[in-house]
Amino acid sequence: MDSRPQSIDVIYTKKGGANIKAQLGYRMNGSSSYAGLETISDGDRATNTWKMSWPCKKAVGLIKVRGQGTFETPPATFPGC
Repeated sequence: MDSRPQSIDVIYTKKGGANIKAQLGYRMNGSSSYAGLETISDGDRATNTWKMSWPCKKAVGLIKVRGQGTFETPPATFPGC
C-alpha cells in the first residue's frame, strides 16, 4: 500500500497460482472501504485509489479474496503527519 497526501493507493501483484476473485480496500480509523469485485490472474497488477482530504491517520491496505478471507498490509502513515 502506498499513501500520499489526499489519496490512498492499494496495489496487488499476483505472482503465481490460479485466478482469484477479490476486492481491494483499505481500513482507517476503524472503518473499511472496498472497490468492486474483480478477477486477478497470474502476472496481473490490480490497483485502486481512493481520494480524500488529508486525514493524518494510519491506513491499512486490504484484499478480500473470495473463499479465502481478507489479508492486510502493515499500517502506512501519510507523509507529513
